[in-house]
Amino acid sequence: MVSTRCKIVVKEELRKQGLHFIVVDLGEVEIMENISLEQRDDLKAALLCSGLELMDDKRAVLIEKIKNVIIDMVHHADEVIKINFSDYLSEKLNHDYTYMANLFSEVQGTTIEQFIICHKIERIKELMIYGELNITEIAWKMNYSSVAHLSNQFKKVTGLSPSHFKKLKDQRRMPIEEIGSSKCSDKN
Repeated sequence: MVSTRCKIVVKEELRKQGLHFIVVDLGEVEIMENISLEQRDDLKAALLCSGLELMDDKRAVLIEKIKNVIIDMVHHADEVIKINFSDYLSEKLNHDYTYMANLFSEVQGTTIEQFIICHKIERIKELMIYGELNITEIAWKMNYSSVAHLSNQFKKVTGLSPSHFKKLKDQRRMPIEEIGSSKCSDKN
């Protein structure tokens, strides 16, 4: 689950199944009842119809948690994280960063760093389109050391400079759910 809409869908499906939940959070559900295999299969099928997946594999669950922490950090956090991201992720998920990085790369076919960069570039596009912040403010908000660093990374991923991108009104952004499922663009 990577959005509020996903949480709403999951809550509705749980209600339809007559299940009472304690927590429905991004990538995680805790229900009060012990459910039968039949109920689990029904829930899994209902979620699949809505484009969601019920995951049993602990590795897959951890990868989803990693993605959700990154998405939350890049797209929803108001404050800049002051510590190294690897430390932040380890602290947040209570796992060794090297283990998480190796697992993520093995399963996703991309690194955590590249996944973060893809999301940061999409967030930068969004901020530029909204036009509320200038490029210096965006660089600070997105935790870049300089405007030049942001610009170089932006151009490497998109093939465009930030100023050229801003001029292109028809440039399409990717939905959050699709970021990182493949390469950021053909320019990598």
